This record gives sequence, C-alpha cells and structure tokens, in this order.
Amino acid sequence: MTPRTPYRIDELLLHLTDRDLRVLEVLEQFRLLDTRLIQRLQFPIGSNQSAGEHATAASATRTTTRVLRRLESHGLVARVGRRVGGRGHGSGQTVWQLDAAGERLLRARRGATGRRRYVDPGTGFLAHTLDVARYAATLQEKARADGFEILELQTEPVSWRPFQAAHGGALTLKPDLSVVTADTESETHSFIEIDRDTEHLPAVLRKSRRYQQYWQAGIEQAINDLFPAVVWVTPDDKRADKIRRGITEDRALDARLFHATTAEQSLGVVAPYTSRNSEGGSL
Repeated sequence: MTPRTPYRIDELLLHLTDRDLRVLEVLEQFRLLDTRLIQRLQFPIGSNQSAGEHATAASATRTTTRVLRRLESHGLVARVGRRVGGRGHGSGQTVWQLDAAGERLLRARRGATGRRRYVDPGTGFLAHTLDVARYAATLQEKARADGFEILELQTEPVSWRPFQAAHGGALTLKPDLSVVTADTESETHSFIEIDRDTEHLPAVLRKSRRYQQYWQAGIEQAINDLFPAVVWVTPDDKRADKIRRGITEDRALDARLFHATTAEQSLGVVAPYTSRNSEGGSL
C-alpha cells in the first residue's frame, strides 16, 4: 500500500480547488471546527463578491455544507462524533476535523514528515477549542469591517514560546492565540487566553506568572522591541473582575502586563490603536 500513497495524493489534488485546500488548512490550524465556524472563517458574508464574500447567510451556509460534504466523500475531513448545541452555539452544529487522508495530503504538500493521531476529543477540550476558533472568527470579521489587517494569527502549538527560566530550566509558554494586528498607523501584539470560568483562580495566576517569567526573559522584546499585551478573555464581567483583582493582589505579578475583559470588550484591546473607537463584534 505504501507505494500507492504519492499517486493517491496527486489524484486527490486534481479534484481540489484552492478554496478546498484553504478549508483543509483552517481545519488543521484550529484542529476542530463546527460548520458555522468554517463558514465564518472561509465563506464570509458581505458585499464584495470579487473577494469571495457571499451576499446572504443562506448562500454562505449552502456553499460551506456542499464543500464539506465533497471533502468528506474524498475521506479528507471527518465528523467528530458529537454535535454542539445550546445557548450561543446554534442548534446541532456538526463538528469537523481533518481525516487521515486530509492530514497526509497537507503534509505531502509541505514535504513534512510525521503523523498526527486523531482521537475523539473530550467535552472540555472540544468546548475550549471551539471558543478559541470563535474568537478568531470574530476578530477576523472585525478586521474586515473596520479596515485593519491581521498580520499574524498563531494557534497552538505554533503560538508556543519556549524559553529558559531566570534560575535555569527550560519552560514553555502556551498561549491560546498569538495575534498581531495593524492598520496604516499602528500595530498591536497580543497573547490571548480564552477563559471559560472552568478553572480556579490559582490556575489563572500560575499561568499569569508564566507570562511574567517569559516577559523577564526578554525574548519578545529583543525581536519586536515590545512585549505583547496578555489578554484574558472572559465569559462575563464578573469573571473579568475576579481575574483583575487576583492579578492586582498578587505581589509577584506586574498588573500592567495583563488585561482581563469580556470577549466583545477585548476586541478593542487587540485591534490596532487607531481602530479602537469602533464598535466590537459579537461572539
């Protein structure tokens, strides 16, 4: 079977458009996406038809569904086995991930080695992963509406930052997202932590201390002459207040490094400075 693999990949590529490949790549980047998120990330709604925007939500949804079913028929994407629903998530959205053939195809195009093992995700991991993607989709929509660019949007594990602790020992900072936005006048760098109010405050403070250790290492400052804002994105104001108080009261932390705010309010922090007076989107 092994000698047939290159031929199979070449054969599949003959049936795929650039848009198909972008869908596979965004699934690889975010690991898990529901149908609605794939539509938001790859089949946007707007008036610019030449830029690939769809005139209506119904049109965008139909196209998204059609593309996913075709990719599924080629064994490139797979349904995860549980559907998401409930308040804010739509009703019965199918969750997708790359299938083995899709992962193999993308690796072959890059000339990469190795293999990723796919398993059915746990409920907590699934919810957090979709929330990270939902935030990225909303930021992308805000950028399109307000006319700024997203120069960089790194997801895990690309967003990870290995470094040496001040007293020795290798550590790794693991942001949910690393984001750089820009307009004609300013550029903003941010580390994003999507908080679902499922962890106790001590866990949040431990992660904040890891950010401070990374700040003290000076790596980002040496590269970009700045340290990104650390943005804790919370589900509500009450949780944001709790995290802000915890950081302020922790004598080991410099509170100036951190923001804790709701998803909608955080968009103003992550956007370029000159875009911060416009209204945020909704997650």
